[in-house]
Amino acid sequence: MAVADHQMVQAWNEVLTLSGVKAGQMVTILTSLNTHPQTLATAKLAVAALGATQMQVDLLPVNAEKALSRDLLAYLGTTPLTDNPAAIAALKASDLVLDLMTLLFSPEQHEILKSGTKILLAAEPPEVLVRMVPSLQDKERVERSAQVLQGAREMRATSKAGTDLVMPLGEYPVMKEYGFVDEPGRWDHWPSGFILTWPNERQAHGRIVIDRGDILLPMKSYAADPITMTVENGVVTSIEGGLDAELLREYMASFNDPEAYAMSHIGWGLQPRAHWSTLGLYDKEQTLGMDARAYAGNFLFSFGPNNEVGGDRTTACHIDIPLRACTVTVDGRETVREGKVVEELA
Repeated sequence: MAVADHQMVQAWNEVLTLSGVKAGQMVTILTSLNTHPQTLATAKLAVAALGATQMQVDLLPVNAEKALSRDLLAYLGTTPLTDNPAAIAALKASDLVLDLMTLLFSPEQHEILKSGTKILLAAEPPEVLVRMVPSLQDKERVERSAQVLQGAREMRATSKAGTDLVMPLGEYPVMKEYGFVDEPGRWDHWPSGFILTWPNERQAHGRIVIDRGDILLPMKSYAADPITMTVENGVVTSIEGGLDAELLREYMASFNDPEAYAMSHIGWGLQPRAHWSTLGLYDKEQTLGMDARAYAGNFLFSFGPNNEVGGDRTTACHIDIPLRACTVTVDGRETVREGKVVEELA
């Protein structure tokens, strides 16, 4: 269903206000050919209404000849900012960058954030954005789970389908995604609502069972039959099952990179306005799949890069897979019980 411009302007106003935008600040809007025109036009109106100075940096897309799909996360690494010092300088000189292009897992983004510039990614369709406008309550919910993860030594995910994955912790920081950027050097994604960290390098081990109905990203599809993965020393060593397993094996193998199979971020969804079922209502090219990543009670695990938190793994392959009906424990304490966030964290 279409969204009226005034609704989008109001949504932007709420997000920008939560992000501390004020008169006299510099807001740069980063765009490319995939930028949604209504999202861009209404962002400009909202920034102007708050009295901030604004600039648009429009860059040509890259990686189309390498990616196997049109998904914005289908091939990582080189970005439109690579070898573009002028654009990087402009972004570093900004108080806030509104990323309507999708700049992720890149050294350029890390460099910009280190300068103190805030970056807010917004790449979902307008109707998804207005449904999940972030709030202070979203931040409070994520902060409660962050307190559980801070200083933890182990996360474990189990399920009746057969998942039993042990993930030692401590090497990498905890990341909180709640949909706005209220601190210098902070990155976030509107919409979002989940907590994540990375397991210790080469230490995660166990079995993952992707059950019927679980979601494969960036394929943006529901598994029709179970897929069983074996994880040893932090790396997937086998992917077994039917057609879905074969498709996943082929996709990951296409990158010709052993690092594609390494465990990346892990965590759980906390957004009550995100829904497991929404992905089935959209064309695959319309959405990044943030409903799937953020719906409350999922166990979200991934393979691929860790440079976002200071690691040295920069593989172009990134796979996100949110599982339903898992129980997640942190140092023995339940945070998610059979796909439901425990009451004290919800």
